[in-house]
Amino acid sequence: MKKLLTLSLFLLFINASLLSQTQFQNFINYANSISDSLQKNAVIDSFINHHKSIRIPIAEDNYAIFLYKGNTKTVSVAGDFNGWQTNFLMTRVSKSNFFYATKIFEPNARLDYKIVLNNTNWYLDPLNPNTCTGGYGPNSELAMPDYIQPKEIKYDGTIPHGKIEQKTIISTNASATYQLKIYLPPDYNPVGDKVYPTVYFQDGFEYIDLAGAVNVLDNLIAAKKIEKVIAVFVKPNNRNEEYALTKRTQYRLFFVKELVLFIDSLYKTEQTAKRRLVLGDSYGGNISALICYYHPEIFGNCGLHSGAFQENNYEAYNLFISSPKKDVKFSMVWGTYEPLYPNMRKFRDSLGLIGYDCNWSELPEGHSWGLWRANIDFMLEYFFPFTATGVDEGLIIQPNKFELYQNYPNPFNPSTVISWQLAIGSHVSLIIYDILGKEIVTLVNEEKQAGKHQINFNTQRTSNSAFWGIQLSSGIYLCELRAGSAESGFIQTKKMVVLK
Repeated sequence: MKKLLTLSLFLLFINASLLSQTQFQNFINYANSISDSLQKNAVIDSFINHHKSIRIPIAEDNYAIFLYKGNTKTVSVAGDFNGWQTNFLMTRVSKSNFFYATKIFEPNARLDYKIVLNNTNWYLDPLNPNTCTGGYGPNSELAMPDYIQPKEIKYDGTIPHGKIEQKTIISTNASATYQLKIYLPPDYNPVGDKVYPTVYFQDGFEYIDLAGAVNVLDNLIAAKKIEKVIAVFVKPNNRNEEYALTKRTQYRLFFVKELVLFIDSLYKTEQTAKRRLVLGDSYGGNISALICYYHPEIFGNCGLHSGAFQENNYEAYNLFISSPKKDVKFSMVWGTYEPLYPNMRKFRDSLGLIGYDCNWSELPEGHSWGLWRANIDFMLEYFFPFTATGVDEGLIIQPNKFELYQNYPNPFNPSTVISWQLAIGSHVSLIIYDILGKEIVTLVNEEKQAGKHQINFNTQRTSNSAFWGIQLSSGIYLCELRAGSAESGFIQTKKMVVLK
């Protein structure tokens, strides 16, 4: 009777909704003291079952308790907090198959981990239903009490939703074919006057599948936290080579010379660097930084989710911090449980000394999609915040501005008129490309005064044509206007159709 009463009182004690470290250690001491195996298992099972209904790992204040029950020799926890090593061993309660481990974390930490049996077999924590999908599959998730789950990654059936279109582009610069998914915001009108800023995502399909990026866009737009944007999700073919190693230059040229022209020719985009953002995770951050460094006239905004700069002797890092300031804004997020965080801190500080606009967030998390998916909104709200002006920015008419007008007629055969306007006198280049980004002909390459200009483009082989010998077959072509200086230039592209 005394044993049953002791057990009953202890079970009542451990069923409190909160458990301090002292209480947990008292429970372990009590479990170790029980000699009767049935009674020991009853206490352990009651303890586990109760806390499964609340949260396992048990997380209170700034400590977490990992639990495991099963027949094995050793159990360890490997995750973001220890570099995914198997050296964090759990302790076995005497004469049982129950294991535990306690560790201190920040109250708002969020980490991925797995349970490792006998130092070789890796499993999701069977006592923890919460997982976070990564590039190599799901991991168990430890979320400390003050961590706020990102509601914006969830689908909301009560709000308007954007549309996804799938495209394929063949790159001559990269000698490769790339798959794209393009997000068009709610109420997007392909023949309307409104134009939109553009967000380009490296690892684009993973940003959709693992980070819920489409849901994030829908939710932020509906909540009026960001303005409506067009998003371009690009799937790499060999991300390591294209983002950081031997193919990084070819991929960068594909991005700025072919992809941007392709998107601008098909969609209602704002065609200035200040209204384009390129962002990426890890190596995707590396190539995003390289794109902005070499082409600030194309991309004026750079988003870094844990930018991994270490390849090629920290190429992207050193280019920015050792050069005069570019016309680029930064937004950066990284975790203190990833090895690159000291470098991200130095990069942030160096950019600040040079005078860059940069917002940043350092969080107690690891190098994972759990961190990146919860901070897409951090970047979008910085670069493209919603402003309740009552006037769509894309509809504002400015009498003195740079503008490339749609050629007329279009489609055309054999000639068409191309017109443009310059806010100030500047050097102008007007170039025709094919749909793959190959240059066909330069129509203008000289200084022009402020005001309106036009040129007649004739594609017949006639000796009185200004561009004799240029003959185009039926198809889609791109007309690109560049004006201004390299530091503050204007670039705009229009789609032209030759129809014979």
